[in-house]
Amino acid sequence: MAKFSVNTERFDPYRNFKFKIKWDGVYVAGLSKCSALKKTTESSDWREGGDPSTSRKLPGKTSYEAITMEAGVTHDATFEDWANLVNNFEGDASMSLKNFRKDVTIDVFNLQGSKVLSYIVHRCWVSEYQSLPELDASGNAVMIQTIKLENEGWERDKSVTEPTES
Repeated sequence: MAKFSVNTERFDPYRNFKFKIKWDGVYVAGLSKCSALKKTTESSDWREGGDPSTSRKLPGKTSYEAITMEAGVTHDATFEDWANLVNNFEGDASMSLKNFRKDVTIDVFNLQGSKVLSYIVHRCWVSEYQSLPELDASGNAVMIQTIKLENEGWERDKSVTEPTES
């Protein structure tokens, strides 16, 4: 069976290093890592009188794991500005109940730079923000800032289809 409907001769799956993240209609600059989209549905055992000694499994509550995003530390304040909408150093009085949730779009591109997949993550908000990593005077690593996004689910944007080039 062909793995791709348009480029039926293509065998290799897409790479995981060509992606862009967008919120408020703008791609986030300098993003270096995004964790997986994962959901889990709880299982409930159920049995009726007269059933065999084994129970049935019923789907229960579905939960969506938080998404972690990493970017190199620069003068771009995108992560910090969003994190401050939930809570900042001025206390709860400064929280923005209107704007702290955002829909996030994750776009994946093939090696030619064409968009091949897109996912929309709904009602995200920053539950954890790390502005600076541990600093080490003897190291030479890149400084990374991190946000952790709670969300209420995601869906694939089916309007993004397989491009004709491979």
